[in-house]
Amino acid sequence: MNFEVNKMAGAVLGSLLVVMGLGFFSDALYAPDPMKKPGYALPAGDAAGGHATAAAPAAPAEPLPVLLAKADAQKGQASAKPCTTCHSFDKGGPNKVGPALYGVVGRPKASEAGFSYSDAIKGKGGNWSFEDLNAFIQSPKAFAPGTKMAFAGEADAAKRADILAYLRSLSDNPAP
Repeated sequence: MNFEVNKMAGAVLGSLLVVMGLGFFSDALYAPDPMKKPGYALPAGDAAGGHATAAAPAAPAEPLPVLLAKADAQKGQASAKPCTTCHSFDKGGPNKVGPALYGVVGRPKASEAGFSYSDAIKGKGGNWSFEDLNAFIQSPKAFAPGTKMAFAGEADAAKRADILAYLRSLSDNPAP
């Protein structure tokens, strides 16, 4: 009886060994070459769901002065809430990872005392205008290649205008 169990176990183990050996042999014989590049470009997904969206006809972009006329500083304050992680918005507030932003509209670029600006921002020169701030908030890396700011940017022009209206309100003498 014990001999019969040993013969069955040997047969099962032998069969498994043969199947594994055939698997290794066939993998070595028929190994596919890895692709050098994808066969076709995959469609880009949207940020929310990852699914491709059909291209809608582009609406004509509203000029910044029109957007600023409709902007709401309260909405801008809410939209700028994530910015408080790196920036202070209070008068006399400290520099954090980013410079304090009280009075930034009309202030010379790279001028906040005690903050170490990147060479990309130092090289811009001039004052922070609404147009410059709008371009920077839209895409910091495009506005100042080499900037240390890690924020990817805000694509929505209306939200940017709201943020600009909020930044404008952070001043003793708000810019016109």
